[in-house]
Amino acid sequence: MKNDTKEWLAVQELRDALDKKFGHDIMVMDLRNVTTIADFFVIATGTSAPQLQSLADTSEEVMKKHEIPLNHVEGIRAGEWVLLDFGSVIVHLFGKESREFYKLERVWGDANIV
Repeated sequence: MKNDTKEWLAVQELRDALDKKFGHDIMVMDLRNVTTIADFFVIATGTSAPQLQSLADTSEEVMKKHEIPLNHVEGIRAGEWVLLDFGSVIVHLFGKESREFYKLERVWGDANIV
């Protein structure tokens, strides 16, 4: 499995940046051998709507630095779940209850956790 792509380097930096912004339970799922939807999911939990906004802003900054454009955003106004679609990288930011409800780790259980 090749892990030196632009996306992989961005995902590593994003994981660290979300940690510095106090994101919880940060997980990177390698989907390359599972689906064509995306290469990676980055999942993190926030404690409030303002923190989710901060995590989303940080995600955009990191990916822009790596020249990976944002294609689409969902859920930013709801304050409990945010999806940022960067094409090959999809970032899921959840409040605690939403993360427990959606259980992406279980849904995509065939993915490699990195």
